[in-house]
Amino acid sequence: MNFARLIIFVTGAAMIFFGIERGELATVFAKATRVCLECIGLG
Repeated sequence: MNFARLIIFVTGAAMIFFGIERGELATVFAKATRVCLECIGLG
């Protein structure tokens, strides 16, 4: 059971790292900001 959790954790961390390396971090933050502003009625 712990081995499966470790594999899932390592895979998730690798996906986050590769996403940051591809420059997707700015895209995610831009979309999140837009959604948040729309939720409170400013966008």
